[in-house]
Amino acid sequence: MRKRYLPVSFFEIITIIIASMVILLISILTITIFVTGVPYLGQALHSKEVLFSIKLSLYTASVSTVICTILAVPTAYALTKTRFPLCKIWQTLLELPLSLPYLVIGLGLLLIFSSKLGKELSRAGFQVVFSTKGIIVAHIFVNLPFVIRIVKMSFQEVDMRLELIARMLGATKAKCFWTITLPLAKNSIIGAVILAWSRALGEFGATLMLVGTTRMKTETLPASIYLNMATGDRGAAMASAVILLIISVAAHFLFHFIQIKPEKSRIKVV
Repeated sequence: MRKRYLPVSFFEIITIIIASMVILLISILTITIFVTGVPYLGQALHSKEVLFSIKLSLYTASVSTVICTILAVPTAYALTKTRFPLCKIWQTLLELPLSLPYLVIGLGLLLIFSSKLGKELSRAGFQVVFSTKGIIVAHIFVNLPFVIRIVKMSFQEVDMRLELIARMLGATKAKCFWTITLPLAKNSIIGAVILAWSRALGEFGATLMLVGTTRMKTETLPASIYLNMATGDRGAAMASAVILLIISVAAHFLFHFIQIKPEKSRIKVV
């Protein structure tokens, strides 16, 4: 039996053409960076500076992502499942950094940690400005609102009836969270973690303002690209760009794999 295909409308043709153009532009950009940078990759991987920037980027991105997740999950739950005064205002304030330029966020952090408070923290051993801790702080302020929004949306998708039934059967709110809400939102939360980690790897604006770009000290992969291009070392810059591109592409493939993977943890209601 021959398959029958529905006729494609003019509107669908237009959307397909636009989508193809967008995909083509992104592909050209990605392929250009990859092809140009690959010849310098071998030499760069033997460079102490590039290896330092890779290790620093992976470390700061991982630490900041863990902290963001720990802070975002309870915050998103409070915004979604509880009612408290001025909830909408708090939600707006939490998401405000999403619309701010990262340079502005970095400038604000620099002013805060250069004040008396910052000096007292430095005396206590928590040096933020021009330090590795500052990179982590910048990543947290940039990524935390992003993670909160995604986790909040995942909590909103959880069927409230399941929680109500559990409550009627005597479960506490904490037990409902650990046994129902969190398992059902698990895949979305993991996806948010992967995207936040990938964003942290490529963050530069806020980091530049708060910690600068000192070689072999605060030199992340984006900072390495900036420094090497500024000094005319195009090969090292392109190699760093390719490394960052490979890590980011791998992270996004992992994100989409998790999103389409069948969620075995889903509770089936008969």
